[in-house]
Amino acid sequence: PQVCWLAPEQTAGKQKPYMYTQGQAVLNRSFFPGFDTPSVKCTYSATVKVPEGFTAVMSATSWEKQKDNTFVFKMSQPIPSYLIALAVGDIVSADVGPRSRVWAEPCLIEAAKKEYDGVIEEFLAVGEKLFGPYVWGRYDILFMPPSFPFGGMENPCLTFVTPCLLAGDRSLVDVIIHEISHSWFGNLVTNATWGEFWLNEGFTMYAQRRISTEVYGLAYTCLEAATGRALLRQHMDNTGEDHPLNKLRVVIEPGFSLFLGVNPDDTYNETPYEKGYCFVSYLAHLVGDQSKFDAFLQAYVNRFKFQSITADDTLGFFLEHFPELKEKGMDSIPGFEFDRWLNTPGWPPYLPDLSPGEQLMKPADELAELWAADSLKMEAIEGVDITAWRTYQLVYFLDQVLQKSPLPEGNVERLSKMYPKISKAQNAELRLRWCQIILKNNLEAEYSKVKDFLHSQGKQKYTLPLYRAMWGGSESARALAMETFSATAPQLHVNVQNYVKKILGLEVAE
Repeated sequence: PQVCWLAPEQTAGKQKPYMYTQGQAVLNRSFFPGFDTPSVKCTYSATVKVPEGFTAVMSATSWEKQKDNTFVFKMSQPIPSYLIALAVGDIVSADVGPRSRVWAEPCLIEAAKKEYDGVIEEFLAVGEKLFGPYVWGRYDILFMPPSFPFGGMENPCLTFVTPCLLAGDRSLVDVIIHEISHSWFGNLVTNATWGEFWLNEGFTMYAQRRISTEVYGLAYTCLEAATGRALLRQHMDNTGEDHPLNKLRVVIEPGFSLFLGVNPDDTYNETPYEKGYCFVSYLAHLVGDQSKFDAFLQAYVNRFKFQSITADDTLGFFLEHFPELKEKGMDSIPGFEFDRWLNTPGWPPYLPDLSPGEQLMKPADELAELWAADSLKMEAIEGVDITAWRTYQLVYFLDQVLQKSPLPEGNVERLSKMYPKISKAQNAELRLRWCQIILKNNLEAEYSKVKDFLHSQGKQKYTLPLYRAMWGGSESARALAMETFSATAPQLHVNVQNYVKKILGLEVAE
């Protein structure tokens, strides 16, 4: 399941086959024998021979090409097994910074270079200032074929990302900030078990938003965090707040026999990311001084680098670093106990203040209100200029429209005509939400946009919500789901295929 073999039609260039591996969480055991647990770290080397006309790349600190199209790789830093990754295809590279290059199929390389030239170094430099040295040498990005199921996979030295990030206007480069943040949180300091995945993702979300604040300012970052909070709300409404997966410390039960354990992939959801982010923000709130908390994060990375740790290690170190908080018993304030954060499912007891984002949210809220009215006040609507809004302001606006949907008859058609920037967007975050609005309002005239989007990419985060929306919709929406899935199934990752089959009530092959 870990080694993905793509036929030429599943690639962007459609000329040559492609192969890549995806190890997180426990799939690398199907690629090489090893201790496939994040609690064990080791260095590795590999010799990979590929056919003429193909290039191999790996998550390694050094590589060289030898004769006979043989590539030799070495990772000189200890990493957990899930970060060992290999890709082979018709791929080329272009430099975009002093220690960064982009890799992609030849038909995408120009777009990738244009989108990322000079951007990565800025993010890396801010990350180093905040969290300490970047220890991995290079930071390269590989743009994967469209069927890649994730936004990004933080394989050290070579992040694998979805080609959806090539929006053409740099509007989605902040996804890279998340993957860059993993260079410290996840790759350098790692959760020892998948039951404490929030140690990787909660700290990374916090780090991402710290970098974003330095680069883009607080208002924009708060707006992005509000979008994340909305996703957490959606997830908890879908599963029920008291679902056992909505704890930060998830019990991944072993199965009845050695072979029937729970696959940690099935526990993957918004909770470790966004509730984890809230917990790290709560720790920062207890400290009460951003520069002191930044210094703590540097000390934490330095103390545990190249190790795998548990939440007890993290929180123990936090209280050791701030003995005055320990003395005051800050770990057991009623309602906010560290133990409750870790072991009780449900909505985070503390939410960071996102009010600086309101200057960007308020106009979006007001505009969504106007569009949800029974009779449209066109003068007021035309008075709002959205041409200068950045991605997350538009995303936030569309989230509000989606919440108010279905809108009164005819409103969505008018909205579509009025804002081609939204209804004809190439930006995947906007396309996802526009497709959700089309389905929630059963706008059959625009069904082709849903179909086109699902044909163009196979990212899990975009694909599953759309199939859920189609399956929960009208007869014609269900027909669209069946038709689209039968046409696109071969270009989807096997896990994503199976999740879609579950949604559509189809048999899942074991």
